[in-house]
Amino acid sequence: WLRAWMLTAPVDVAALLAPLLLTHHYWRGTLVMAGLTVAIFAAGGLYRARRHVSILDELPSISGRLLAAGAVVAIIAALRHESAQYVGGFVRGMAVSAGLVVIGRMITRELATIARKRRWVEHNTIIIGSGPTAVELARLLRRYPRYGLRFTGCVDTTARRGPGSLPLIGTFDQLEQLVATVECDVLIIADPDCSEAFLTQVLRRPGTASCDLWAVPRLWGSRSQGDHIGAIPIVRVGGITLSGLRWGLKRASDIVFSALALLLLSPVLLLCAVAIFFEGGRGIFFYQERVGRDGKPFRIVKFRSMRPVDEHESQTNWSIAHDRRVGPIGRFMRRTSLDELPQLWNILRGDMSVVGPRPERPYFVEKFSAEYPHYAMRHRVPVGLTGLAQVSGLRGDTPISDRARFDNYYIENWSLWLDAKVLLRTVSEVFRGGGR
Repeated sequence: WLRAWMLTAPVDVAALLAPLLLTHHYWRGTLVMAGLTVAIFAAGGLYRARRHVSILDELPSISGRLLAAGAVVAIIAALRHESAQYVGGFVRGMAVSAGLVVIGRMITRELATIARKRRWVEHNTIIIGSGPTAVELARLLRRYPRYGLRFTGCVDTTARRGPGSLPLIGTFDQLEQLVATVECDVLIIADPDCSEAFLTQVLRRPGTASCDLWAVPRLWGSRSQGDHIGAIPIVRVGGITLSGLRWGLKRASDIVFSALALLLLSPVLLLCAVAIFFEGGRGIFFYQERVGRDGKPFRIVKFRSMRPVDEHESQTNWSIAHDRRVGPIGRFMRRTSLDELPQLWNILRGDMSVVGPRPERPYFVEKFSAEYPHYAMRHRVPVGLTGLAQVSGLRGDTPISDRARFDNYYIENWSLWLDAKVLLRTVSEVFRGGGR
């Protein structure tokens, strides 16, 4: 459970706030400097674990980001205070905190190296592949514990024969089971004997998607800007699921967004409820079972636009876009997506997210999972009120394979900015009346 940022982030924050021990005259600027620097460090990957730990490798990146954050805060301070003495004192405090950040990084890097060498911190690792590169990686991990990785075996399609070849602990079909058995934390891809499409399909499975994923570039003799183990460059493959800090950040944004939206849109929700009551009487809300994260079912809540004949029709009727039972109010709410607003409650409860793959009914999840290999992979994250597939025109009677492809792209390239882009495009779709 131990992660690199748990050691470096608190030390960085302490170093950035250290000037407050000397004077409280610049406390606002110091706090802004600390928050901005940590955010810039996180965006630049300075809180991610590196296999080759060296302060000299990180120094240019740290210095550049400290200068950028310091310049921004210093300019703001100069605009707010005309006194050159005030600004000069503040800049001196920033210089002290920047120096302490570098010293703190030197200390934390040395502590990390010592902890790895003494095997206090060690992550079980499976190498995917059994060729020459995999053999060399296994040798390096066995000989040098400073990389923090404990080699537990190789996985490939078939064992390769030859001098120095590695025996396999299993095949790709057994990878999920092996990850659980050896409590694997890290997977390293090195010349596997399979196609990239097949390998991607294996790594997207729930049992392997939680592991940190690294890869040796195919042209690894060329210059690499990533990390390295010995003389073998490796690059970190972006997370193919949402977990850890990324999941915490997304969940926090969901809670803030849904709470504010429920508060601000409460008059709209009330008007919608009154309109539905006048059109169809009681039963304003419509509840239906949907499949959420990790395939777990939950009850979604929406404004009712029509009454199904029975539960079987509710679960198996694919679309009611042209159903004559939908009244004018219901049709308007579906076209403007106002019927989706009660799902803000599902988001606040944790059943859903603001942005993610759209939730589907169990009947269709089972059907589509059997027909499309990548469909079930979209349940690696919580389902969403809106999604990248929906704002890209994939609503209603559109190819399921295209939807699954967009959903998996969203999961594997997630960022807060991507969520913001999807939300902005969703607002555009609502005003255009681009709903069902």
